[in-house]
Amino acid sequence: MTKRDHVPLTAIWPGRPYPLGATWDGHGVNFALFSRHAEGVELCLFDDKGRHERQRIRLRERTNDVWHCYLPEARPGMAYGYRVHGRYKPEEGHRFNPHKLLLDPYAKDLIGELRWSDALYGYSVGSKRQDLSFDRRDSAAFMPKGRVLETAFTWSDDRRPEVPWQDMVIYEMHVRGFSKLHPDIPEHLRGTYGALATGPAIEHLKRLGVTTIELLPVHAYLNDRHLADKGLQNYWGYNTLGYFAPEVRYSASAKVKEFKTMVKALHAAGFEVILDVVYNHTCEGNHLGPTLSMRGVDNASYYIANAAQPRYYDDFTGCGNTVNLEHPRALQLVMDSLRYWAEEMHVDGFRFDLASALAREAGKVENLGGFFDAIRQDPTLNRVKLIAEPWDLGHGGYQVGNFPPGWAEWNDRYRDGMRGWWKGDEGVAGEVAKRLAGSQDLYGWSGKGPHASINFVTAHDGFTLQDLVSYNQKHNEANGEDNRDGHDNNLSWNCGAEGPTGDPAIKALRERQKRNLLATLLLSQGVPMLLAGDERGHSQRGNNNAYCQDNELTWLDWTPSPEGDALQAFVAQLIRTRRQHPSFRRRSFFRGEPSAESVSKDVVWLRPDGEEMAPADWGPHVRCLGMLFSGTGLIDVGPRGEPQQDNDFLLLLNAYHEPLPFVLPTSGHHWTRLIDTAHETEASAEVAERSCLLQDRSLALLRRKLGTP
Repeated sequence: MTKRDHVPLTAIWPGRPYPLGATWDGHGVNFALFSRHAEGVELCLFDDKGRHERQRIRLRERTNDVWHCYLPEARPGMAYGYRVHGRYKPEEGHRFNPHKLLLDPYAKDLIGELRWSDALYGYSVGSKRQDLSFDRRDSAAFMPKGRVLETAFTWSDDRRPEVPWQDMVIYEMHVRGFSKLHPDIPEHLRGTYGALATGPAIEHLKRLGVTTIELLPVHAYLNDRHLADKGLQNYWGYNTLGYFAPEVRYSASAKVKEFKTMVKALHAAGFEVILDVVYNHTCEGNHLGPTLSMRGVDNASYYIANAAQPRYYDDFTGCGNTVNLEHPRALQLVMDSLRYWAEEMHVDGFRFDLASALAREAGKVENLGGFFDAIRQDPTLNRVKLIAEPWDLGHGGYQVGNFPPGWAEWNDRYRDGMRGWWKGDEGVAGEVAKRLAGSQDLYGWSGKGPHASINFVTAHDGFTLQDLVSYNQKHNEANGEDNRDGHDNNLSWNCGAEGPTGDPAIKALRERQKRNLLATLLLSQGVPMLLAGDERGHSQRGNNNAYCQDNELTWLDWTPSPEGDALQAFVAQLIRTRRQHPSFRRRSFFRGEPSAESVSKDVVWLRPDGEEMAPADWGPHVRCLGMLFSGTGLIDVGPRGEPQQDNDFLLLLNAYHEPLPFVLPTSGHHWTRLIDTAHETEASAEVAERSCLLQDRSLALLRRKLGTP
């Protein structure tokens, strides 16, 4: 025991209402907690391990609804929580219960783990009156505690890579799953932030050629009770408990600075770090959920209550509650959290889960509302990367193409179009052409460029690429919900057998289909996003909702294999091609007409006979398509304003089940085949013939030089 564990703190100063949270200033600690409707607040101090309460301090200072004090004898490492007094009137939207220890919504570090108990609920679990009853059991023994953080860290010359949007290749990664089975990473680091700072992890990312690492949620979160009861673990992390503290399960050292060290190492290697963030809801769930933090601090301010029945929440997220960003203090919480991660943790941007929920005002999505205004005017946040998942589960929540300037969006229209095309669906050729060209129909009207579209074929939610070509149906039995969970419409095709097979023809077709999807993704206009593991053929055995599988089903398998090694080399080749040629990274949309420097249209869509497609040619039976784009038709300029030129490229896509000849455009220059998904590897080969034979279900990229290197 330390001296601080035995001797109560006697000096209690008024302190300040700002900043919120527990702030060490080098001399003492300021504590500040917002609660508009509280009638009293107690600060509870614990021993350094957070197990035993040592002292309670009643906060007597209240300024603009912020309760505060300053403890000159307090030091970093001190564990603490709050008890908040007030009315327990769920029918009026108030759920104060001082018997429940509450986590500071601004806690920057946590000590201890949540252990599920009925004592965590503000009401008596099992009561006939449900949440209208009142529970008097103390929850402190079951709660994690906040811990005062010393934020000092030596960043040295750390700099943001600031990769231009058009140059980005995003790699969506789970911290734990990426490295848990990696044989070359020290065992004690596997599955942690520290693992991503090691040579083997960074070398893989550099060999692949990606630019931007997007981490699945790393904010502190808890395991759902229904999962814990079944022996499962919330793996994805979309169940936030605290918006400032890094999830401690991913830390080998249990120290916040490990996260900072990871960011510093990735920056030094040239990689951006983007966080997947969940500000739309919290882990406290619906009206029958536990009282852990914001519900007990000020339920009526932090969550959107149903106007007619405040006992219940308006749930636009499918998770029981929605954070009320119409309230200035809830909005401040989100903005403070974002700034903290950008300024103190040096992250480069954010991907917002169910972002439409953040834009709701009076229940409606307002795309020029307060949340967007707050970000746009913020001197820190208007300079970081902002990516929306542009939908939620409420009425009017689907907002693809409607987010304001400065935002990019996950484009599920791209995902579905490309999946349908390579699956062999009819009637999708027009959709595929729009997505290949950067989705101008979705983003051009608002003045955005192609980089507003985050293109993806797979993501953490849904089938992996291997499973997309191996299963017709989901196989989620391991989740314990009788295979009822997860999407039913996956636009997948098993190529002739459900799941693993020894049939060499089916296996070869699956490998080709993976190459087709990856090549399409990485040669499209817009920002491509890869799912970690797809480059090596990672399978989740048909589970398309593996949110609760923290095991070898989701951990990446790094065992060398001919197929995995070949696929990884193919992905690296595609990314190199993209990086070397500005034709695939245009900042402006195609115009369908010649530029001032060119007599050729910047893009031409071709039939297999080599003729330009007319409107009548875009029929439902089109299964083969050519996209010719001119290197002299670039209207973009380089970083110093210099004109850009490139080679001409011809992208040929044959989704038909038989080989097809494709007549090549002629100009006196021969075409060189750079990529052909009909083969595992393809060296550059000159195509001297008048036509190119496209194998069934294959993609080819051809180049011709027109006086440029």
